Amino acid sequence: MKTIYKNIAAVLFCSASLFLVGCDDMLETEPYGQFTDEQLDDDAIEGLIAAAYAGVEAHFFGNNPAFSGPSTNWIFDVRSDDALKGGGGISMESNIHQLEISNLTSTNPSCLYKWQNNYYAISRVHTAINAVSGASSLSESTKATYFAELKFLRAFYYFDLYRLFERFPYFTEEDNANEIRYDRYTRDEMFQLIVADLEEAYNNLPTSQPAAGRVNKYGAAAMLARVNAYESRWSEVANYAKTVIDSNVYSLYDNFGDMSKISFNNTKESIFALQCSNVNDNSHINWSNLLNVTYSEGNLYGNGDDFFLASQNLVNAFRTNPDTGLPYLNNDAPAENVSENYSGSVDPRLDYTVGRVGYPWRDNGTGAYIYGDAWCRAKDVYGEYSGKKWCISPDDPMCLHTYPYSSPLNFIFIRYADVILLRAEALIELGDNSGLNEARTLINQVRAKAIRTADQAGSYTPVDLDVNKADYFVQEYPASGWTQDYARKAVRMERRLELAMEGQRWFDLCRWGNVVDVMNAYFQSESKFHSYYGEASMDASEKFLPIPYDEVNNSYGLYE
Repeated sequence: MKTIYKNIAAVLFCSASLFLVGCDDMLETEPYGQFTDEQLDDDAIEGLIAAAYAGVEAHFFGNNPAFSGPSTNWIFDVRSDDALKGGGGISMESNIHQLEISNLTSTNPSCLYKWQNNYYAISRVHTAINAVSGASSLSESTKATYFAELKFLRAFYYFDLYRLFERFPYFTEEDNANEIRYDRYTRDEMFQLIVADLEEAYNNLPTSQPAAGRVNKYGAAAMLARVNAYESRWSEVANYAKTVIDSNVYSLYDNFGDMSKISFNNTKESIFALQCSNVNDNSHINWSNLLNVTYSEGNLYGNGDDFFLASQNLVNAFRTNPDTGLPYLNNDAPAENVSENYSGSVDPRLDYTVGRVGYPWRDNGTGAYIYGDAWCRAKDVYGEYSGKKWCISPDDPMCLHTYPYSSPLNFIFIRYADVILLRAEALIELGDNSGLNEARTLINQVRAKAIRTADQAGSYTPVDLDVNKADYFVQEYPASGWTQDYARKAVRMERRLELAMEGQRWFDLCRWGNVVDVMNAYFQSESKFHSYYGEASMDASEKFLPIPYDEVNNSYGLYE
C-alpha cells in the first residue's frame, strides 16, 4: 500500500478543485461534485482507492482523535480484562478511563471519535466506488477488482461499528446519508449486508496483489471467518479459515518476536495490515499506538507516554503448569502472582508481550536495556507492564529517539495465527470427533511457535527472555482428556495468550457471551492492584457504546 499512498494528496487536491469554479464558468463545467473523464485517469483512481485504504489509520481529525478513537482498538482491550489505560494517572485521557471502568456516557469523546473515524473512512470508500463506476477507461475486470477491494474496506469499517454500537445507520454509495435513520435495518440485516460485501470481495479479488497492503482473496476469506465467528456461524468460519490455511501463502513466525521486527512486515503471518512508515517522512504511521510506548530510561523512545499497560490478570494468565507445560484452565492456578521473582514456569510469549521489571527489553545482548522502575510512568497507579508488541529494538536504525515515537513496524489487523485459532474454535463448537482432533492439532501448531521461542531464548536477538530468571516451559496439548468442554477452554485461552493486546480480547468476550461475568470478576480481583477498580461494575446494557450525543443532536431526529 505504500506504493499507492503517494497519489492521495494529488487526488484530494483534484477532488477539491471541482468546487473552485467561478460564476462565469458555471455553465461550462461538469455537474457540481462529480469527476470529469479527464480527472479520472489511472492515477486519480489509484489515489482515491489509496485514500479509502488510508482510512484504516483513523487519522482524520488530528492525533488525539486517532489515539482515543483508534484503528487498532486498543481502547477496547482497556475495556477488557487484559489491559489498563496507563499514562500519568486516571485523569489523563479521562474519556478512556471511563471506558476502562465501564462508565459509559454518550458525550464520551472516544465514542464520537470511533463513530466519526469509521464514517469518514466509509465516505472515502463511497467516493472511490462512484469514481470507479464512472471511469470509462477501466475494463470491466479491473472495475470488478477495484469494487472488490472497496467492498472489503466498507465491510471492514462497518464491522467495526457493528461490534461497538448496537444500532447505527448503514448506507451505500447510492444513498443520501443525510436521510438514513439509525434503525433503517435490524442488526441481522446489517450483518447480512456486511457479509454480502465480503463475499463479493472474496469472489472477485485476486490471490495476490502487486502492492503491499492491498487486500487479496485470502484476506477477504480471513475477514469472513472473523465476521461469521461473531455470530457463531461455525460452518462458515471453518470453511473460510480453511481456505486461508490451504492456500499455503501464509505461515506462522519461527519465533514469536518476529512480529516486532520491521523485516517481517507483510510476510508470514501478515494477512491484512496497517502499512506504516517513519514519522520523519510525514507519511503513514501507527497513530493509534503513538503514545503507547514505555516511558523508558534514557529516553529510548522519546519519553513515551506509557499508555496501554497489561493487567496483572493477563500477566498471570501466562503461568504454565510445571509438570505439563500447559496453562491453568480449571481455576487451579497457584495463588502466587507473576512478578520479577515468580518461582513458577511461564509461557515465553509473556516477555514478548509486556515489560517486566528486571527483564530485558529488546536488548542487544549486552544488558544495556533492562526494564526497571524508571521505565514506568505511573507505577503506583498502573503497575509495571508496559506493552511491547508494537515497539522495535532501540538499536534498530529505524527507531526514533525523539518525541513522538513511531516506527515503520506495521500493525497487523488480521494475523495468520488468529485464523488458525478461529478454525480450531469452529471445529470445537461443531463438536464431531474428527474436528476436535484437528482443532487440537491446529492449537498445537500455535503452541509449537511458543515452544520454539523458548528454545531459541539464548540465540534470538534482540533479547527479551532471561533464562536465568524465568522458567520458560510450554508444551502441546495431549490427546488424553481432549473433550469438547476442555478444548473450548483451551482455544479461548490460546487466543488470549497469542493475541494479547492486539485489540481482540474485548470482542472475543462479547461474542462468547460471558463479558459481564468476566468483567465483574476482573474488577474485583484487579482492584487489589489498582484501587480505582474498587467500585467499578458492568451490566449487560453497557456492552455497546451509546450513539454519540453530538451525532444524535445533529441528526434532525434520524438517530436516538
